Amino acid sequence: MAVSKIVTLKASSPLSFDEAIKAGVARAHKTLKHVTGAWVKNQEVLIDDGGRITEYRVEMKVTFILED
Repeated sequence: MAVSKIVTLKASSPLSFDEAIKAGVARAHKTLKHVTGAWVKNQEVLIDDGGRITEYRVEMKVTFILED
């Protein structure tokens, strides 16, 4: 029987939401063992004075299996 845990992460990218998700998953995989999935809970952007998007941010819930 496996037991999993869920952690909440925030990740960002200057390029896109997709890149922010990839960065978050890569960082989680670097730190946590047995990462099995991720759910994007929230998305937001930062906008400069000229109305341009400067950063894409995602809040993710990452699931991983606990070791015995």
